[in-house]
Amino acid sequence: MRGGEDGFAALFPREERPACQLYLISPPAFDLEAHADALEDALCAGGPVAAYQLRLKGASDSDILRAAARLMPLCRDRDVAFIVNDRADLAAACGADGVHLGQTDGSVAEARRCLGRNAQIGVTCHGSRHLAMEAGEAGANYVAFGAFFETATKRAAHRARPGILAWWTTISPIPCVAIGGITPENCRPLVEAGADFLAVSSAVWSQPDPAAAIRAFSARLSPARAKGG
Repeated sequence: MRGGEDGFAALFPREERPACQLYLISPPAFDLEAHADALEDALCAGGPVAAYQLRLKGASDSDILRAAARLMPLCRDRDVAFIVNDRADLAAACGADGVHLGQTDGSVAEARRCLGRNAQIGVTCHGSRHLAMEAGEAGANYVAFGAFFETATKRAAHRARPGILAWWTTISPIPCVAIGGITPENCRPLVEAGADFLAVSSAVWSQPDPAAAIRAFSARLSPARAKGG
């Protein structure tokens, strides 16, 4: 018998979940108009993009709000959720669909009070089952695990293994996001392990043709996954 998270997941049947989708994360810094053009191209590529996160660490509040005002309508036009990183107050100020919280960015309860009952609130859980359980119990709409691979977007202090995705989708209906160095070439084990979303950044925005990158990911995302034990 396999041990650890992989072994646990193998012991129990998993219910069918929707097909894996993409969760785009902005570059850490960008020219606004150039990125708006790239985002529009990516969203028009026909791929399964469910969400876009505006992640501008170190930017001023005014710059974040200005970027949100330019980019959020592009997402709304394509029915893509617009998420702000870290700051529930800025998510509320710009009318975003939700916020993504790191472990030091405040509680789910505080974000819920700020954004309302319909907001999408995600929580970074690194490679920790305990943090994921806490986030789920607190009312998070999704949990994020990673980093799974080396990433140039941010320094990864925590690493995760694909088995945690299989474990989570066995015990919880709350969606899970895989993050960290994910590319079209290495994403398949994460899809097969049960990731509901793949969070990607440089694998799209560092490419000369973001739309082509979206299509490359789409070719590796399977139809709805029947999760038999």
